[in-house]
Parts: sequence; C-alpha cells; structure tokens
Amino acid sequence: MQGNRKKPRPDDPASVWKEKELVGGKLVDAGVVILQTRGCSHYRRGGCSMCGYNSGPGPEVSADNLVRQFRKAADGLGDVGFLKVYTSGSFLDECEVPKEAAAAVLDHCRDKGARLLFETRPEYVAAPRLDEILSAHSNLEVALGLESANDRVLRCSINKGFTVRDYDEASALLRSKKVDIRTYVLLKPPFLTEAEAVRDAVATMRHASKVSTTLSLNPVNVQNGTLVERLWRNWSYRPPWLWSVLEVLRTTKDVGVKVVCDPTGGGKERGAHNCGRCDGVILDSVRNFSQSQDYSKLGSPECACKELWASVMDLEGFVTGGTADLQRFFRGQRA
Repeated sequence: MQGNRKKPRPDDPASVWKEKELVGGKLVDAGVVILQTRGCSHYRRGGCSMCGYNSGPGPEVSADNLVRQFRKAADGLGDVGFLKVYTSGSFLDECEVPKEAAAAVLDHCRDKGARLLFETRPEYVAAPRLDEILSAHSNLEVALGLESANDRVLRCSINKGFTVRDYDEASALLRSKKVDIRTYVLLKPPFLTEAEAVRDAVATMRHASKVSTTLSLNPVNVQNGTLVERLWRNWSYRPPWLWSVLEVLRTTKDVGVKVVCDPTGGGKERGAHNCGRCDGVILDSVRNFSQSQDYSKLGSPECACKELWASVMDLEGFVTGGTADLQRFFRGQRA
C-alpha cells in the first residue's frame, strides 16, 4: 500500500509500502522505503532531463533524521525478507546519506537477515566504501541507473553526468566483490524517435545483461519541473507506447537474467500508454511477467492502435524531422 503523499516532516519517510518481488524463484513480500534526503548531488550540476524528484529545494534533514525515518518505516513494514531503500539520488553519496544513517539501514538488514537493495551513481562505487558496507551486511543488490549504453544519449538526451565506461568500471568492481547488480534501462529519453528509443533500450539491455542479475526497464514518465515536461507541454515529446514496452521485452527475451518492468504512470497521458482501450490489459500482463518471468504472460490484445504505433515506428522521423506527439496533436485539433 502506497504511503501518504503529503510533504513529510523531517523524521518521516517520504513513502513506504509493500510489493511483490521474485527472489530466488519465489514470490516474496518486499518492503519499499523512500527516504527524504537533501537531494541528489547531480541535480546541483543540472540533473537528469527526465527526473523530477529534486525539482524543489531539498529538505534540511540530518543523519539523525534519516535514522528516525528509516526506523519508523521498518517498524511499519514488519519482518520482510527483502528491503528496497531508495533516496533522491545515491545511497553511497555521503553528502546525501551520511555514514551513520547508512549504518542504521545495514545493521537492521543484517539483524533481520534481509536482502537489501539500494541505488547509487557509479562515481560513488569505490573499493574502500564497498568494503565498509560489506563488512556490515553482505546480502546486497546494488542498482545502477545506466539508462542508455550510448554515450551520446547519456550526454545529449539525459544529461546523466557519466559515461558508459564509468558504469562498466563500477559494475566490474561490484562483481569483483560478489555484489549483485540491478541495472535501470530507460525507454525513450527525449529527442529520440519511438523506433530509435526501442533500439537504444534493446542495445542497453544487452550491454547491461553481461554484468547484471536483474534488468529494470523503465519507460519515461513526464515528471513536474523537468525538461521532458517542457517538451511534452509543447507537444514535442510523447511518453513511449506500451507496444514499445512489449517490443523491448520480447526482443530481449534471450538476455538470460531477470527482467522487471512496472511503468510509472502507465496508461495515463504522462506515462507509457496506447489508446486507452488496450492499456490495462498490457499493463497487467507486464506486471504478471515481472513477477513470474514467464514471457507467455506478455499480452497481445487485438487493438487498432497497434497499426498507428507501427506507422509511428516507420515514419516518425520522416514526418516530423524529429520527435512529436502526433497522436495528442491530432486529438487536440479534433477537440
């Protein structure tokens, strides 16, 4: 159950809920904790084009605040075998998550025998800090937001602030320490046509599968205060089609690692969507696939909008000379 969306107090986590996760072939309850921190350090250098988690000023929170946030969340979740702890940026960034706060999370997971997943940018993956982390708790999965295995896309479309080589070096160090890696792959950064976005996501999935235990396909959703939102409001960006989500998942069926996808805002205009009639069936099938890894569960409903998507895939770059939400434009003209 998703937590309260009101702005929390410094001792309150941003959100807490439980969800299902496939671990070791078994579907288990996973606890999700989003801590409110002072914000992602990369945001102060411009931030990523699609990320709105830091669009406002970060709260003034101390290490003690973060410890209290986490303990409150953990108490509410009870005993779970898998705990996902997210922040606005990087768990290993000591400016965002001081060591005392990180230690509280690690000690709790060690004492409860829980697997811990956290996110970090590659620049914070360093051997001395990893050794400290692993000495406290070794049952880890570290998520890296590669997004794209194309440096041009990382630089010009996402403003990610690191290169594919940085990801490769961080993942190599994690693997040398026997740490499992979850890699985030972005579907449809700005300035890519639908077909380019599908090809980029497929290539990134294949690149990251060589070092990852899990791949997480993340279709872009339009978040407040971002470059993507500005483009979207000008009809210069459309979130990916759900047909594209299916295309990427089916094309990478042979990657040999766990693949998950839960489109944020799916079925809505700001999230991955089709025409509205077939969205629910596809979204349910993607979630069922993520929890089972059974590719036969991916839906293929009969819907006329699939032909429109196929035309967009073939012609978008020729018709617009770039990217545009043609579907929304023509719908708006008819209104």
